[in-house]
Amino acid sequence: MAASSSSSSLSAALLAAVLTTSLLASTSSASSRPLSAAGATTNTEFIRTSCSATTYPQLCYNSLAVHATKIQTSAKLMASTALDVTLASAKSTSAAMVKLQQSHGLSPREYVAMRDCVEVLGDSVDLIRQSMAEMAANKGGADFGMMISDVQTWVSAALTDESTCTDGFAEKAVADGEMKTAVRGKIETIGQLTSNALALINAYATLHH
Repeated sequence: MAASSSSSSLSAALLAAVLTTSLLASTSSASSRPLSAAGATTNTEFIRTSCSATTYPQLCYNSLAVHATKIQTSAKLMASTALDVTLASAKSTSAAMVKLQQSHGLSPREYVAMRDCVEVLGDSVDLIRQSMAEMAANKGGADFGMMISDVQTWVSAALTDESTCTDGFAEKAVADGEMKTAVRGKIETIGQLTSNALALINAYATLHH
């Protein structure tokens, strides 16, 4: 029993370490040219106001404020950057879970739940990446409505995939412990980021109606 507990603790620690390193790298890469104080205030206030319409406004602001230089006051850049942040989080979490899946100490049921979660996260990553490419390629015009409809559908599907992963770890078949708590927490964060991105995409869409 002690050995199993130790393995679970090490697995959870591995997941936390990988995710923390990824988060720090992502935050560092967000730096850009300096803004004037007035410009910085305008941009961050735009982000704060836009995020207030999301389901998780504080997470939205915290994840996007570091990209204020890039976003400025553009609803399109706000939505696409939210997708970019969500993609980075999903990719880093998926990579960490693959490493955790290969570690020792997982029960057969935990291994299956982890494998299934990695699979649906991969689908989610593909859908988010596809949405980003579609938004980047579109320059407005007559096909805007079709583009935004496709993106809304794909991001909604990504959110469903993430919920499927969370549900897998919520089941009693996976024993409670540090690993389960760590995985569920990270997947829930990705789901919240995706939900926020979808809300910002919807807000962007309304500007063209």
